[in-house]
Amino acid sequence: MRRTRSILTAFALAAAGFLAAGPPAAAADADLVRNGGFEAGLDGWSCSAGSGATVTAPVHSGSSALRATPAGQDNARCSQSVTVKPDSAYTLAAWVQGAYVYLGASGTGTTDVSAWTQTPGTWKQLTTTFRTGPSTTSVTVYTHGWYGQPAHLTDDLTLVGPDPGGPGQPQPPAAPTGLTASATSSSSVSLNWSAVPGATSYTVHRDGAAPFSVTSATAAVTGLAASTTYTFRVSAVNAAGESPKSAPASATTTGGGDGGGLPAHALVGYLHASFANGSGYVRMADVPASWDVVNLAFGEPTSVTSGDIRFRLCPVAECPNVESEAEFKAAIKAKQAAGKKVLISIGGQNGQVQLSTTAARDTFVSSVGRIIDEYGLDGLDIDFEGHSLSLATGDSDFRTPTTPVIVNLISAVKTLKAKYGPDFVLTMAPETFFVQLGYQYYGSGPWGGQDPRAGAYLPVIHALRDDLTLLHVQDYNSGSIMGLDNQYHSMGGADFHIAMTDMLLTGFPVAGNTARVFPALRPEQVAIGLPATTNAGNGHTPPAEVNKALDCLTKKQNCGTYQTHGTWPGLRGLMTWSINWDRFGGWEFSRNFDGYFGG
Repeated sequence: MRRTRSILTAFALAAAGFLAAGPPAAAADADLVRNGGFEAGLDGWSCSAGSGATVTAPVHSGSSALRATPAGQDNARCSQSVTVKPDSAYTLAAWVQGAYVYLGASGTGTTDVSAWTQTPGTWKQLTTTFRTGPSTTSVTVYTHGWYGQPAHLTDDLTLVGPDPGGPGQPQPPAAPTGLTASATSSSSVSLNWSAVPGATSYTVHRDGAAPFSVTSATAAVTGLAASTTYTFRVSAVNAAGESPKSAPASATTTGGGDGGGLPAHALVGYLHASFANGSGYVRMADVPASWDVVNLAFGEPTSVTSGDIRFRLCPVAECPNVESEAEFKAAIKAKQAAGKKVLISIGGQNGQVQLSTTAARDTFVSSVGRIIDEYGLDGLDIDFEGHSLSLATGDSDFRTPTTPVIVNLISAVKTLKAKYGPDFVLTMAPETFFVQLGYQYYGSGPWGGQDPRAGAYLPVIHALRDDLTLLHVQDYNSGSIMGLDNQYHSMGGADFHIAMTDMLLTGFPVAGNTARVFPALRPEQVAIGLPATTNAGNGHTPPAEVNKALDCLTKKQNCGTYQTHGTWPGLRGLMTWSINWDRFGGWEFSRNFDGYFGG
């Protein structure tokens, strides 16, 4: 807290103006800002990490104002490039509401300026002035809040000075033409359009998704849902600004695979096969037919860094009713004959696995392969928890990880997938800390000091997304997590599952960086992870709340206050810890699933 205040104080002393009053504009001067009153939404503006939105109240004038919310390392910066006249004086002004709201201009060619207000309350006008350099033809005007502060408001933003219009002055490019869209797979679309003279880059827009920038007249859009129609538009950009958007073009992705042979809506459960606890031991043959995927808990390493994974049935001394190896294997075959999938789950709370060397990676592959072969299993569940995955300092891009434990795990899983072929089922059960927290924080952060495990599953999920059958994040044993609405959500009710799942199905900028967006997963790749009973874990959700979450995500009904970014009737289903705890609770969880999906 002391460090934050000192930064703000230093910033304040360096700011060019504090509620300063500029000189009156000349009679011939013009307001050069486009949509400074935000009456046309965010047209003309670019806001970091999707942090900005327009609201109808409160406003300073007109019918709309900008509301922007800082999140994590993002200060909710909204900016616009404005064409100006060289060697000319300009006055920048805006009305703001909130604490630590900044207004500024950069790229002036002389001294960049800013003004800020410290105290919240009523609307306050910020004003600052600057003179452009002798060769400056455009500046960036911006407003932003401060880290850790609540949402702020901006309205009636103006930049008054000489109009640069006229012969020879740079202008924004024309809108792109000839946009075409064609599906290249079940999760990707290829876009092409005619190059625009004078454009230095292009921005690709899709409803419900963050825009992204490319430098050529083509783009590949990935992370889309199968058998879904998407509509795209493109705008051209240069130093003078951004063009209007092109005419729309639509494409429908191809049908996805069969999801590893799973039913349209699947129930996944963990079976305590290697240990005993208060829930009691359940024999494989006694697992009800409701369960479509049975994850054997757990395969564990001989040591944290060995990569040598072992699995054994619960000892008779702990589980008096345990079946024999032969009976266990026969029961697995019977489940598979009935269309069920049985996987080995690696890790768990006590099974820390760190593949820090290539030798550990290779041992992991061979030892997991032996377990799969011995029991005739259908695939692998990665349930790395605790300190199994963390990011090395400087490993800041989830798309190109460099940390050995991350790189070696990805390589190991790809090797197993290649060995067993396209029918190999791959699932993952990370905690929210390793996935959704990545919206705010990633690894140790740009300045160090953050928990290096934050978001550490994201590079694994991303690298294996084409091989991934199912991701079921544990929506339990979790702290409050910020959703795409930039509000914190807490476990135990429908709202938490709606917000957390919406992030997976929409995608999100990692650590607020709009240049590094984690793409959406396909709905058939996603299930919601919950504890079966109050005994099974913190964050138990009553059946009625589970059903509300499913209603919202698959039908856009019973959503409460959270607004999802889509509707996904193809959401795969639910996962629970665990089958044993569900039996302990009278099969409430699985019976509710069957009742909802008509099983």
